[in-house]
Amino acid sequence: MTIAAVLFDLDGTLLDRDSSLLLFVRDQYHRYPELQTIDEEIFVQRFIELDNHGYVWKDKVYQQLLHEFPIQNIDWALLLNDYIKNFHKHCTGFPNLLKMLTALKRQDIKLALVSNGFGQFQYDNFKALHIEHLFDEVLISEWEGLRKPDKAIFNRALAKLGVTAEKALFVGDHPDNDIRASRDVGMKAVWKRNGPVNAIPDADAIVDDLEELVNIILHYITQSS
Repeated sequence: MTIAAVLFDLDGTLLDRDSSLLLFVRDQYHRYPELQTIDEEIFVQRFIELDNHGYVWKDKVYQQLLHEFPIQNIDWALLLNDYIKNFHKHCTGFPNLLKMLTALKRQDIKLALVSNGFGQFQYDNFKALHIEHLFDEVLISEWEGLRKPDKAIFNRALAKLGVTAEKALFVGDHPDNDIRASRDVGMKAVWKRNGPVNAIPDADAIVDDLEELVNIILHYITQSS
């Protein structure tokens, strides 16, 4: 069985969101003197804790920060708007991102992005990685009206690519939204591991570096030939 398409999650898979967020938060802190009434490291650390790897939207994060700290004369909505407009300027891809995607395209493999999140915000972050020219399809939950782990968003991506689940592979970092969900549809799933974890999901393969993905795909192609 060969692989005709590879579908990717964005945050924590292609986009090094943790590093990107750290860069943004430090930049925002220095651009707004109102935030500097508290220590930078305390502000940054608490922001990252409240953000919970992106699973808490920033309206809640900023409201909580302004509630906890003696920050005056600034509105949480202004800070949120700044995040929406400027986060993409700090977006950083994981090592070997472009090298990996280019190698897959040389094998005539179709590529798609399947990401949860707000449409334009996620698309701006995706574009900031300068890889959009390599992708055949981009599906973002707000625009699709569907969210992972709903099988429908995976099936829609496969239909757009013109590829059956048996000939597709999904790469993601979330054990349920990415790995379990894509395997339930019939795809193979590769888990992008980011640091220490408590439990390893039931994936077909595990990578720590995106470049490892190329050999995994080539292995499937070689097996089928």
